[in-house]
Amino acid sequence: MAKSSKRATGAGSRRSTSWAILTLLRAPLILPYRMRLAVVAWLMTYVVAPIAGYDRRIRDNLAHVCPDLPEADIRRLIRAVPANTGRMMMELASGEDFKAQLDGTDMQGPGLAALDAARVAHRPIVVVSGHFGNGEAARYLLSQRGHQIGVLYRPVDDPNLDAYFNAAMSRIALPVFPRGRRGLAQMLRFLRQGNAIALLIDQYVNRATPLTFFGKPAPTSLNAAEMALKYDALFIPVYAIRRGHTFEVIAEDPIAHSDAATMTQAFNDSLEARVRADMDQWLWIHRRWKPERQRKAAVAKMRR
Repeated sequence: MAKSSKRATGAGSRRSTSWAILTLLRAPLILPYRMRLAVVAWLMTYVVAPIAGYDRRIRDNLAHVCPDLPEADIRRLIRAVPANTGRMMMELASGEDFKAQLDGTDMQGPGLAALDAARVAHRPIVVVSGHFGNGEAARYLLSQRGHQIGVLYRPVDDPNLDAYFNAAMSRIALPVFPRGRRGLAQMLRFLRQGNAIALLIDQYVNRATPLTFFGKPAPTSLNAAEMALKYDALFIPVYAIRRGHTFEVIAEDPIAHSDAATMTQAFNDSLEARVRADMDQWLWIHRRWKPERQRKAAVAKMRR
């Protein structure tokens, strides 16, 4: 009976969370575009972030990799990072209004010629980026440039939320592949056909290769680089950096093929440089390093 009660309580909590998130994303749609972004940014900063403990997580991440950062800068980021996250979520929810805001924005950067040449030659393209600015802006502009560009996303546990985010991402550009065996197979088939895929590869991955990010060990998946090597795909970082009410979308020079670890570390270095230039636009909310887990894993390895 106790277990059933606990499961019921957990299910009720998840439904409440789902309702709250959907309300946060749907209710502001009655407001003018820029106003709704400002409202959700404020709510994320002053309501959601303190309740969810994001302020502490941001502070802990900064203490780990930027121990000399002045307290004034830390406090600014504790406000600015959730605000950017709120704007990003509302942009995704806004669909056509978001795309209209981007129309007329020109992509730039030294990698544009390589992107265009790969598209014309029907060469596969692996676009890599991080949780920085708003990657959906880059995906939309790439689609407008003539690229067939798919994206891999992690399904949300709650089916209502998952359906909402899937539909929102699909409105930006198609196709959208859910992470999992079936979605991965579909994505690889799409890539082999000479199309582009967009991947965010700046998350902690358990038992992954211990590359570095901000000078600290950061386990990072090599899958994106391995796919580029296997299918002779262009491997190129692309970033959408928030500039007021629009974005600066930059294609960097492609990363030369070598080995997967070297290529992925080159991406980490590229992203780090971008984040250092615009610290408020990276998702300092997520646990990129997990130093305590890494210490425990190292100790366990030594005892074997």
